[in-house]
Amino acid sequence: MTDINKSTDYIYRQMKKTIAIIAGGDSSEYGVSLKSAEGIYSFLDAEKYNIYVVEVKGLCWEARLADGSKSTVDRNDFTFLDGDTRIKPDFAYITIHGTPGENGIIQGYFDLLRIPYSTSDVLVEALTFNKFTLNQYLKSFGVSVSESLVVRKGFEHLVTDAEVVEKIGLPCFVKPNAGGSSFGVTKVKTIEQLRPAIDKAMHESHEVMIEAFMQGTEITCGCYKTRQRDVVFPITEVVTDNEFFDYDAKYNGQVKEITPARLKEETAERVRLITSTIYDILGCSGIIRIDYIITPGTSPEGNPTERINMLEINTTPGMTATSFIPQQIRAAGLDIKDVLTDIIENKLNP
Repeated sequence: MTDINKSTDYIYRQMKKTIAIIAGGDSSEYGVSLKSAEGIYSFLDAEKYNIYVVEVKGLCWEARLADGSKSTVDRNDFTFLDGDTRIKPDFAYITIHGTPGENGIIQGYFDLLRIPYSTSDVLVEALTFNKFTLNQYLKSFGVSVSESLVVRKGFEHLVTDAEVVEKIGLPCFVKPNAGGSSFGVTKVKTIEQLRPAIDKAMHESHEVMIEAFMQGTEITCGCYKTRQRDVVFPITEVVTDNEFFDYDAKYNGQVKEITPARLKEETAERVRLITSTIYDILGCSGIIRIDYIITPGTSPEGNPTERINMLEINTTPGMTATSFIPQQIRAAGLDIKDVLTDIIENKLNP
């Protein structure tokens, strides 16, 4: 390449905004996050943006460079060297599943540096990451959720096995109150399985939620909103022969995912409305995905109906080519590159 071409390429790169895809994290979902980063890297518009992946693990933050090497990120100003050029990203696309990317910690860091990012803000992230608190909050708005209780590390003795069975019943789910990808989750069928399940979940979170089992159809629905548009994606139905939608079902193909879901149109419309309403109640930003389970219910008039129960909210949903959100975007007839550009530009140009 001639000096003139090099100069032109440099000027062109300087004109483009720089996007840092933030991946990794400090939870068991580290590897899942890196896969999501690869997906997002392939989806983003490389003609429009300079793109880097920044791997975060503890206090080790490194940017991947085009030659395969890594450059240490200066956390004082979120910059790093690419050759002789110091790079300061204009935007952070956060795809850390778990801490510190899904609980508000890294969002607070970027707020301090005045760097816009793809997810909801600190409060929303912290609230949605705490499953029990989120359920109690949304219940006050009329959202249907499963009966649950929380057990905190060091205070396990305050709740007896008999009290759990009396309040929650069997079978039930024992899961980390802060976590994802079904790490540490157990479907408990007998009272003898309760304590081992709680101990297992405590390895992922200092708080454990014990939740009543609901038999029904599991679905998930994605959504994002900008100043120009509100988009609720087609619903996906999740079918697995496993005890529940566990890690193997999610990532090792032991599941059938049907988009759009096989729902009555009236039920599907209610799911879309609930998803959009929850997005607004919380004040979310970027793409979220809400998981539900549909069970038999009764209308206020006493007629049989389908009850839509919220399970949890994912504010940094998986973004590999086969993840739910890319599937739903394709089913909606949209281009994922355009969707991500829409989200980025909405934050870059407030």
